[in-house]
Amino acid sequence: MQKLLQLKTSLFANQGQSSQLSDAFVEAWQASHPGSQVTLRDLAVDPVPHLDAASFQSFLTKAEERTAEQQAKVEYSDTLIAELQEADVLVIGLPLYNLGVPSTLKAWIDQVARAGITFRYTANGPQGLLSGKKAYVFATRGGRYAGTAFDTQTDFVRNFLGFIGITDVEFVYAEGLNMGDESRTNSLASAYSELSRIAV
Repeated sequence: MQKLLQLKTSLFANQGQSSQLSDAFVEAWQASHPGSQVTLRDLAVDPVPHLDAASFQSFLTKAEERTAEQQAKVEYSDTLIAELQEADVLVIGLPLYNLGVPSTLKAWIDQVARAGITFRYTANGPQGLLSGKKAYVFATRGGRYAGTAFDTQTDFVRNFLGFIGITDVEFVYAEGLNMGDESRTNSLASAYSELSRIAV
């Protein structure tokens, strides 16, 4: 039985195109992999707090020395990490906002990137501790940016996931969504066709 962790990062929640693409993929995946379990975390409905000094200090404080407030912050981060650790497959709906990832996704990243838990430093550099997982990223953009200097998302997301050990990452793009009806229709049709193929 496989476990999926689905992250929706669109500020429009279920109405976002990236959310709808990731939903379609999860539905297709479950049809092809009976018994699969899905944990959904919608970052618009349930935003992750952005990392602040108090949270970071809580992570650094020894368990026996933490205050109740610090322990609560660590336990919240631990919950997000446990969802990721338990997942075999990570599914991310990823809209492009102002040439970057949604701030809610960055907040999630900062909560799950914990030294000694999801990665560690070695004499040869950082080592990810979450190997053996597969990630699918459904990236939606109003314009066309893939393969250009304006695509700041692809390398960032791929590099972060690799940093924590997830190196098998596949992107599906739906671009040109604000460049006319024909562009939108064709791009979405292509993305839905691709997700159906890879969900098998």
